[in-house]
Amino acid sequence: MDWLEAVQSLRADARPGVLVTVTAVRGHAPRDAGAKMVVARGATWDSVGGGNLEATVVDRARAMIDEGATAPETLTFALNDHAENRHGRQCCGGEVSVLLEPLRTAPTVAVFGVGHVGLELARILSRLRLDLHLVDSRAEQLDPLRLADVTGGHASVTVHHAVAPETVLRALPAGSHVLVMTHDHAEDLLLCDAALRRGDLDVGLIGSRAKWSRFRVRLRAEGHDDAVISTITCPIGLPTITGKAPAVIAVSVAADLLQTIEREAGAAGPAHVLARADRAAPAAPAPAEGRRA
Repeated sequence: MDWLEAVQSLRADARPGVLVTVTAVRGHAPRDAGAKMVVARGATWDSVGGGNLEATVVDRARAMIDEGATAPETLTFALNDHAENRHGRQCCGGEVSVLLEPLRTAPTVAVFGVGHVGLELARILSRLRLDLHLVDSRAEQLDPLRLADVTGGHASVTVHHAVAPETVLRALPAGSHVLVMTHDHAEDLLLCDAALRRGDLDVGLIGSRAKWSRFRVRLRAEGHDDAVISTITCPIGLPTITGKAPAVIAVSVAADLLQTIEREAGAAGPAHVLARADRAAPAAPAPAEGRRA
């Protein structure tokens, strides 16, 4: 597998990695500018030159993965006998700069219920780099013609016709953003119960405060305590947008969701962080706390 196939494989599996590119070479070096490799937690693909250069790059790339870094970094290596190297000496005589670019996994968003609001929301979210799941128990809501302007966007869209939509919810990766907006309050309640039993999803429920008050009572009866129930957000969307048209609600919900995703990703910082290879590179900023969407 070459570096391009590795990037595609990591993205398909929602695994983080770092793309490493030799950006500049002065004098003699093991690889020319443009050489690339990909680093994941347990594997590497292709090479930027071996030896101390590559070993140091792999160490830093894996540290970036563990830190959740989002900003690229540049490292510069002097390949001579006088350079202090952690993994042995390289005496090619040149100097090499490499760019380390985090390969961020696309957030997973699942919309349960593709009615009027769900369809408008799917249209917006399909324009973003997301792993987007559209789930409905009604086959007609998922007709390919109805979803024609959703499935051709930037998002990776998976359509689920599920008579028991909670089975789709149980299969989502941890940390997925779940938006419950089906046509049936009983189905909504079942999904909320299933999400709380997992305990590792970011859940929002469409509806009024009166609906949420009734749901809280029902969820308590199912054995969930108030602290757990409160991890569900209801109503969803930005409170300053009060319109009730499906497109307006969808814009409000999408904006609130994007704020949450950006807070989770943390501040990206400057476009490039410059660091010499013999000094520790700065850590990525910690994600800010924020309201769950």
